[in-house]
Amino acid sequence: MTAPGEEQQVSSGFVRSYVITGGRGLPDAEDLSLVTLVTLAPDRQPPPNPSPEVKAIWELCSGGYLSVAEVAGHLGLPVGVARLLLQDLNQQGHLLRRKAPPPAQLVDRKILEEVLHGLQVRFG
Repeated sequence: MTAPGEEQQVSSGFVRSYVITGGRGLPDAEDLSLVTLVTLAPDRQPPPNPSPEVKAIWELCSGGYLSVAEVAGHLGLPVGVARLLLQDLNQQGHLLRRKAPPPAQLVDRKILEEVLHGLQVRFG
């Protein structure tokens, strides 16, 4: 609580994010994870009257695949806001997505030791 005559500062980043998203809730992290790759679908035109953020996403993604985290980083937006804007473009058919690659499987230690031994025999 603030005393009379004292003003409480409001974070401009929070207000800006609220305005950009229109106050909508953020999408599920499973739908567009940080490592999901996105690019523009071929032969698409930008949506009518795009926001500055959508224009920037359009320019970024026209050069090839970028991860959701990279898009957010280039735009200086919170990841959740970038995910919401990307999800909107995806639902409108403007984006192509690639899911994240599956996690690497552990290799049997014995196989690695055999490869190492073979390399040592061959190259000293």
